[in-house]
Amino acid sequence: MVAGPEWQNPVVTPASDRRRLPPPGLLLYLGYAFLVLGVIGVSLRWVVDQAINAPLSIPGIVAMVLLAYTIFTITMVLQRKQAARGLALGHSTLTIPAIPLLLLSPVPALAIVPTVLAVLLFVGLRRPSVGAWLTEE
Repeated sequence: MVAGPEWQNPVVTPASDRRRLPPPGLLLYLGYAFLVLGVIGVSLRWVVDQAINAPLSIPGIVAMVLLAYTIFTITMVLQRKQAARGLALGHSTLTIPAIPLLLLSPVPALAIVPTVLAVLLFVGLRRPSVGAWLTEE
């Protein structure tokens, strides 16, 4: 079989060889981020009720900043931006305060859930496959 001109032979480039699915660490982060969005959505009723009495409240400001940060980080991950890795690691630190709070609760065994989640998120987001998947400048 004779090869045709060079323009007829497709060249496989690294861009066409990219994975379609994110690595497991990013999939875990996206699940965690959507869980945070769900918690914010459930708590918005309480935040709006507080806004009736006082236009500015600390819980309202925290909820809105967390909402904006979460949506921005999810968007950056889905766009495969390199900056998303640092933002996702920063967002994952929200699991850390939950650990001592649950250790001081009536059921301290529940602290294992955010501990395991934090370890999986930090290890998963630091893997080389995450850096390789986040390729856009």
